[in-house]
Amino acid sequence: MHRLIIFFIVIGAGLFLFPDSLSSQQFTGFFNFTYDENEDKLLLEIDKLDKEFLYVSSLASGVGSNDLGLDRGKLNRSKVVKFIKAGNKILFIQPNYMFRAGGTTNEDEIKAVEDAFAQSVLWGFKIENEEQGSYFIDLKPFLMQDAANVESILPGNYKLDDTRSALFLPGIKNFPKNSEFETLLTFTGNPSGRLVRSVTPTAGAVTLRQHHSFIELPDENYKLREFDPRAGYFGITYQDYSTPIDQSIIKRFISRHRLEKKNPDSNMSEPVEPIIYYVDRGVPEPIKSALIEGAGWWNQAFEAAGYKNAFFVKEMPEGADMLDVRYNVIQWVHRSTRGWSYGSTVTDPRTGEIIKGHVSLGSLRVRQDFMIAQGLLSPYGDDTTEVERAKEMALARIRQLSAHEVGHTLGLSHAYSSSSEGRTSVMDYPHPLVQLKNGKINLSEAYDDKIGKWDIISIRYGYQDFPKGTNEKEALNAILKTGFDEGMSFLSDATAAGGVHPYTNQWDNAAKPHTELKRVMEIRKTALDNFGENTIPAGDPYATLENVLVPVYFFHRYQIEAAAKIVGGLNYRYAVKGDGQFITQLIPPEEQEEALGVLLEVVSPEALAIPEKLLEMIPPQPMGYSRSTSENIITKTGVTFDPFSAAAAVNNMVFGRLTDSRRAQRLFEYHNRDANQPGLEMILNRMLDATWRSKKQTGYPGALSMVADNSLLMHLLNLASNKETSDEVKAIAWIKIQDLNQYAAQEYINSSDSEIKAHYGYAIHQIKQFMENPEKFRQPDKILPPQGPPIGME
Repeated sequence: MHRLIIFFIVIGAGLFLFPDSLSSQQFTGFFNFTYDENEDKLLLEIDKLDKEFLYVSSLASGVGSNDLGLDRGKLNRSKVVKFIKAGNKILFIQPNYMFRAGGTTNEDEIKAVEDAFAQSVLWGFKIENEEQGSYFIDLKPFLMQDAANVESILPGNYKLDDTRSALFLPGIKNFPKNSEFETLLTFTGNPSGRLVRSVTPTAGAVTLRQHHSFIELPDENYKLREFDPRAGYFGITYQDYSTPIDQSIIKRFISRHRLEKKNPDSNMSEPVEPIIYYVDRGVPEPIKSALIEGAGWWNQAFEAAGYKNAFFVKEMPEGADMLDVRYNVIQWVHRSTRGWSYGSTVTDPRTGEIIKGHVSLGSLRVRQDFMIAQGLLSPYGDDTTEVERAKEMALARIRQLSAHEVGHTLGLSHAYSSSSEGRTSVMDYPHPLVQLKNGKINLSEAYDDKIGKWDIISIRYGYQDFPKGTNEKEALNAILKTGFDEGMSFLSDATAAGGVHPYTNQWDNAAKPHTELKRVMEIRKTALDNFGENTIPAGDPYATLENVLVPVYFFHRYQIEAAAKIVGGLNYRYAVKGDGQFITQLIPPEEQEEALGVLLEVVSPEALAIPEKLLEMIPPQPMGYSRSTSENIITKTGVTFDPFSAAAAVNNMVFGRLTDSRRAQRLFEYHNRDANQPGLEMILNRMLDATWRSKKQTGYPGALSMVADNSLLMHLLNLASNKETSDEVKAIAWIKIQDLNQYAAQEYINSSDSEIKAHYGYAIHQIKQFMENPEKFRQPDKILPPQGPPIGME
């Protein structure tokens, strides 16, 4: 009897240790594991207790909606983790690398910091078996969690449905330095809104795949490089409590790939291992070739940093997985609507070393660029080569976009001062540089065909190595100084988005934004004059003219924003002590007044009007077609095209930016510091003179001027009532409202035109309501341009 029991124990252990039955699959690699189909368990062998590795979760398939952001290939933040044994459990724990004692070997000092800050236990596992120093756990419950937080992102009351979810075996793979796991998860519920309904076959059941990667951490031979705010790199930041008290406790280092020379003493050397990027095999031609070409521009920068054959771009090997950490990838992502592209990385949080670059490019972007070119060229006339020119502009943009997003995965952030310095970086957001040649729109130089001078400076800062004995800090500073001496600078996202720096903008061109706005207005006028049936292909409904009209009518929208930043703007640099750069400069008063003048021309009836012949050519959408609130102009006329709402959107752009409470406060401040600087009262007077206090026309131009008047009034009332507005600014806005009220009252009495009389009378009514109770005054919703920066949704 005892022999029979021992026999069954041995047989049972053998089945566990050697799972070669038809119901089991064994995977050997970084972590050995076995999948037992009968038990539906994934048994992970832990032979690396207390040894740290990298954990990354991601989406292997997406939902297909830009608004939801659940894209195929989307990466979550990299985490350093380890398995520890605690009693009869295995805990999956994330140490806290935000706080360290990295400058000491004193174990007690290190432990004092470690114990002072919380760690995170990400999961707990029951030990299924123990054998020869290894522990076996069922990893499946951990893998089946909603790591991408889909439940909270999907609009509605969605919950993960275990009965419709499973491990996805084709995505489960094992390699010597990484183990890959994948699950198919279904979320059930009732959707709210139309987003989920627009991209799913059955909106009550949303099924996608989530991916989990266990990755071996790099060795300790990677060399940290100090972060410098002037260089243009992302990086890591942590607090080191072993730092001497006369030095900063906050440590900053850049993120970059590891790159080492085969011949360290040579000025030019091949690398030990090159950086290779792989383009998604699912990209169609000629786009695939454009992506490869554009990304390949970076090799020039690595050559300048002393590397030969250090950077390559190839097509993805057949059968390779885009989420495999061994591949830097450029992935082609489809969505139901156009949207952002982005460059993500798998990065070692301890050092900033980039282990994998992962670019995601929205596939509809190239079509949007073609539509912009289509609207500018109206190419469907007798000259068939015009369509090819439109295609070439779209491909030129995709080359630049490929280089831009790869730049992010090399460690580089946005460089928004580039456009004011002669296209010095592909890390800017470029607006197409359209030209007029002999009265005809020319797109031959719409986008650059190379990386810029600042890109080379940045790569040299991040990747160039130096001979032994070199003072690295001084050498790196000298690289940056080379750029500064040539008139280049680096200024990034907060500078562009904050509405302050006038020469650092998204989607603009030229050194002086307001002079460029004037030039762009000429381009826009030419395109609108040419706009008509040759803008769309034969067989397309005339109603589709509106879709192409939107990017042309608002072709100046980003240059408006750039020019507005001249008014009450501040020019500055990320200067550091001793680098010789200026720190801050107020904008010359005459430049601000010129910019204001150009902006007020933008809201003139002449600039806002759409040619009558074009208005007659745009009917409501036919059966089978529909308007989109995100891509078409919001209307007040039902199904018909509304030129006055289009004009209102432009007015709201101009007056919204000029009356921004923060800009108003700066105008107040700068004028009181320097009487030569334009003050808020002067700016408001100029706007009122150009609108309400201007001579009123009749007909279409007169109606457009009323639209401008009403927009300014709403923004002025908002400035006077905004909780963010200071009392000093409110006082100036309040007196201007009273001045307008008096002027409107006089014009109401004197006017004999019934529409003009009604216009001033209603303004008096609104001001009266506001004066009686500013806090309860409710402004009407402001019409804004459709969502749609040239490269994605806002």
